[in-house]
Amino acid sequence: MPETTCCRPHQPPLQNTAHLQQAQTTLEQAVHCQGWGLHSGRPATVRLVPAAPDTGIRLQRLDMADTPAFRLTHDCIISSPLATVAASPLTPGLTVATIEHLMAALHACEVDNLLIQLDGPELPILDGCSRRFMSLLEEAGRSGQAAPRRSIEVLRPVHVEGRHGAHASLLPAHQADTLDLSVNIDFPAPAIGQQSFQMVLSQETFAQEIAPCRTFVNHQDIDALQAQGLALGGSLDNALVIQHDRVLNPGGLRFDNECVRHKMLDTVGDLYCTGFRLSARFEGHRTGHALNSQLLHALFASTENWRFSDGSPPVMPSPG
Repeated sequence: MPETTCCRPHQPPLQNTAHLQQAQTTLEQAVHCQGWGLHSGRPATVRLVPAAPDTGIRLQRLDMADTPAFRLTHDCIISSPLATVAASPLTPGLTVATIEHLMAALHACEVDNLLIQLDGPELPILDGCSRRFMSLLEEAGRSGQAAPRRSIEVLRPVHVEGRHGAHASLLPAHQADTLDLSVNIDFPAPAIGQQSFQMVLSQETFAQEIAPCRTFVNHQDIDALQAQGLALGGSLDNALVIQHDRVLNPGGLRFDNECVRHKMLDTVGDLYCTGFRLSARFEGHRTGHALNSQLLHALFASTENWRFSDGSPPVMPSPG
């Protein structure tokens, strides 16, 4: 089928296809979009290509010759406080950065198998959230596959702690085959302060309540970040900029608690770096990318913590 580009305004979420929920899915056709890297400040193009059953979410850098695609798992994620960064276990030094907003959209839309191709080290930031990625997936359409979906069931509580009172937990799901999330944040800037949000992940809820919520930054931190070579592509078009008790973006907030909703978005993306949907409850206080990754490592540290829903051996797939 012909490839399409991300060129239309945001559209309604993909049609609810309940009959596909127990089968794996991929996209009906390849799509791509262009933008700028949030941290690199360089042009960035991402192409999403349908993939075969049981191949998972795979990443490929087209700008580095003869480098194979690698399958995303929690073991690929390397420490980065400001973005989710995946390192190839097949090619030393090869990384793909800022994957969390696309991963969140794929998680919400239940896309199991996909090849993500990039022309550089970072995904485009687009509008600073998942809204345009949701539109891109709508353009592509979704196709059921002749293979059953496996999910990961959390069997007992797993807890990790970070700095300044941050902590995150995964617990057994209240209801089978659901991911229930609760996130709260506490920032000194009065424009943010203390915020909380809870939801059960679904495509519809994510599209309406979470996907439009932008990444955010304190204005006073921008110079220091850029001095470190970070946030070079940031602007009021792709980030909320907070200055003490004010939001500097001309349109203001999309939700009164947009910041915690964006933290929820990041968490949904980070948790999908397992390559499988989780049947679990997530609770996070002042969590971030690094702590979310630490939590996944704690989960998979023992096979007493988890199992696959189909009863297959608790062994994560190889990166090839």
